[in-house]
Amino acid sequence: MARARIQAPKGVSEYVPPRSKLFEFVRESLIAPARLAGYQLMELPVFEDTELFTRGVGASTDVVTKEMYTFTDRGDRSITLRPEGTAGAMRAVIEHGLDRGRLPVKIWYSGAYFRAERPQAGRYRQFYQVGIEAIGLDDPAIDAEVIAIADAGFKSIGLKQYHLEITSLGDAQSRAAHRVDLLKYISTLDLDETTASRALINPLRLFDDKREVMQKAMAQAPVLMDYLSDASLQHFEAVKSYLDALGISYQLNPRMVRGLDYYTGTTFEFVHDLLGAQSGIGGGGRYDGLMAELGGQELSGIGFGLGIDRALLAAEAEGVISIDGFVSDLFIIPLGDGAMQRVLELATQLRGAGKIVEIAFGDRSLKAAMKAADKSGARNVVVIGDEEIASQSVELKNMNTGVSVSVTIASLIDAL
Repeated sequence: MARARIQAPKGVSEYVPPRSKLFEFVRESLIAPARLAGYQLMELPVFEDTELFTRGVGASTDVVTKEMYTFTDRGDRSITLRPEGTAGAMRAVIEHGLDRGRLPVKIWYSGAYFRAERPQAGRYRQFYQVGIEAIGLDDPAIDAEVIAIADAGFKSIGLKQYHLEITSLGDAQSRAAHRVDLLKYISTLDLDETTASRALINPLRLFDDKREVMQKAMAQAPVLMDYLSDASLQHFEAVKSYLDALGISYQLNPRMVRGLDYYTGTTFEFVHDLLGAQSGIGGGGRYDGLMAELGGQELSGIGFGLGIDRALLAAEAEGVISIDGFVSDLFIIPLGDGAMQRVLELATQLRGAGKIVEIAFGDRSLKAAMKAADKSGARNVVVIGDEEIASQSVELKNMNTGVSVSVTIASLIDAL
C-alpha cells in the first residue's frame, strides 16, 4: 500500500522549474540597483529572540499581536521566525559595531519571511523580500536615493502600472502634537475593547485598520501631515524636490501609516494597479528611534522591503515576463560514447563564456533526444558524433525557426 504524500504547509509560496526562473529574475532585478549604489550584502538568521520584534516592530502592531510564528526552543528561550527584515538588520549593525565605522551603513538582504496570515493570492505565510537599509545619517537625499533604488528595481523588471505613495510621519514633536488631537477625536468613537486598547498604545494604528466601519470612523480624523514641525516639513519638502529632480512621480497619502510602529518621517509605498486587495508591492521609510530602542546609538536610518512574490505577480499581470525569455542557449546531443567526452569539454567552454548549455544524457535515440531538446525550450540544438568531431563543424539548428546553419565548433560562441 502506497504511503500518503506529504504536501507543503498551507500558505507557503514555493517556486519550482520552470517558473522559478521568473522568481530568480525578479529577485536579481530588485537587488541589482542596490548593488550599483554601493549597498553590501548582509546575510541574517531566519529566527531571532522574540524581544527583538516586540521592541523593534511594536507591541500594538498586527504583526506582533497576531501574525508572528513564536516558539520556545530547547533552551527555554522564546524564538520567533522573522516577520520582517529591518529589526534583524539593525540588531546585526549594533552587535557587530558597523555603526562605529563609516556612515551611512548601507546594506541589502533578501530571503524568506514568515507571518501567520490568512493565505490568499499575494499574501502568504512564508513570503520573500528584498530589503535595503541606509543607517547613520538624517539626510533627505538618502531618502530620495532609497526610493529611487526601489523604483529602478521595479522598472528593470518591466513594470509600468504601479504608482508611488508618500507621506511624512514627522518627528517626536510632530507626533506629540498630533497625538493630543487624535486621541481627543478617537474618544468620540464607539470602539470595541481590543481596538480601544490598540489606540492607547499607538493611536496611528487605527488609520491602518482594514475594516470598513473603522475606515469610515477614521475618515475625518486629524492627519499627522497637518502637524509637522518646521524641521519635519523642511525635510519632507526636500525629499519631494529630489524626487521631482529624478523624475519619479508620486502621490501624497496623508493617511498612510503602514504596518510597523518604528516608522518616522518619510514613509512610502509602491502600489500596483492590477493586484486587487493585495496591491502593495513594496515600501518602507525612515525609523529615527529604532536603533536606540534596540540598545544602540541615537542614529537615524531608512530602508525598504520589496515583495518578490508580488512583484512577480505584477509582472505576470502586466504580461511583461514569461518563461520564453529564460531558456537555454544550446542543447547538445552526443551520438555515441566517444562523443560524450568532447561534448562535456565543449559545454564547459561555452558555459565559461556565459552561455546556458544543456546536454542530452543517457542512452537515448536521436529521435528521443530531439524531443528532449524541444521540451527543454532551448533556443538552439546541435548533434555531435564522430563525423562532427572529425570535421570540427556542426549543424546549428534554431528551434524557433527550424533553420539550420553549418558552423565550426570553434565559432559556436559567436554563432550563439
